[in-house]
Amino acid sequence: MATDIADIPAEDGWRIGVLYSRSGATGVTESEHFFGTVLAIEEINGLGGVLDRPLLPIAYDPKGDSGEYRRLATRLLLEDEVNVVFGCSRSSSRKAVLPVIERCNALLWYCSFYEGFEYSPNVIYTGAVPNQNSVQLAAYLLKNRGTRFFLVGADYIYPRESNRVMREMVEQHGGEILDEVYLPLEASEPELQEVMRDIVAAQPDVVFSTVVGESARRFYQIYREHGLDPARMPIASLSMAEEEVRLTGAGICEGHITAATYFSSLQNESNARFVERWRARFGDRPTSTWSEMAYSQMHLFARTLERTGSLDTRKLVKASHGVRFDSPEGPLSVDADNNHCMLTPRIGVCRADGQFDIVWQGSEPVKPDPYLSTFGFSEFWLS
Repeated sequence: MATDIADIPAEDGWRIGVLYSRSGATGVTESEHFFGTVLAIEEINGLGGVLDRPLLPIAYDPKGDSGEYRRLATRLLLEDEVNVVFGCSRSSSRKAVLPVIERCNALLWYCSFYEGFEYSPNVIYTGAVPNQNSVQLAAYLLKNRGTRFFLVGADYIYPRESNRVMREMVEQHGGEILDEVYLPLEASEPELQEVMRDIVAAQPDVVFSTVVGESARRFYQIYREHGLDPARMPIASLSMAEEEVRLTGAGICEGHITAATYFSSLQNESNARFVERWRARFGDRPTSTWSEMAYSQMHLFARTLERTGSLDTRKLVKASHGVRFDSPEGPLSVDADNNHCMLTPRIGVCRADGQFDIVWQGSEPVKPDPYLSTFGFSEFWLS
């Protein structure tokens, strides 16, 4: 954060909390959340702040530990006198802080895509839910890649729920799940190698992976080492974005598939500005869905705060339903029915340069359906 922020009295600015892990199993992707948040705050403050008052962030690193998330959220709310928090990435960390957020009637802005099946009046969910990524990915894979799926994921809430949704969609539309395997969050080399041998033996049409962090990067590397060809048997993911690709090796990830609402290669004016400012601030590190949504939700918050002139949770939530932001991924707004965002689903295939060719995208933002009341394949069957 800007060094002069600490010198501004709290009463002269808007005090907010930032709670992303810069280390631990998901330190890479949560650092992207953090950097996107930083860039947006610096832009907002550079333009005079909100109602002539700067945003004053107080940031902590929970190091990927759920207990630390809960402890630090409590510290932000009770000791630092913060009422609005931007943070968490995995569902386990969100669920760890949610009781504290609700008990204090605070407001959490949560920018990660997640498994859905949750609503809280104290959370603005700006990441995608399954009807904005998993549904489209399943339809695309069934139509273009085959019907035999192998599911592999990390052993926590999001992968298990994502695999449950994927299994139901695939099986209801004529596909087959050959196997469903779970690994520790930080899987060992022997554990990854064993799964890879299972994949080689099963010979699926596609591998749907919800492995995360360093384990995911190593998983893609081992895939190549075993001679598996993504042109014939791709890994499909919701999380292998540009920075993870850079760290894994773009050549290793070439040909694999990711479903997301944002790719750095999007061609629009807002994204061009975002990428330019990002590079000026952070150098060669690429933008991704992880950094973009954190960036965009902060701008959405600033526009909301401009309407309320208050950090009161009820006022912010109500005002957020009437705010729009022309984000790098497209029009962004909060659905008044469930506090989730209208988002445009996209599917990309990784290129040799680490960027993605967008092979399909929705014609307009999709209304969030966090409880997946319908799969909507007729609506999203891809041409």
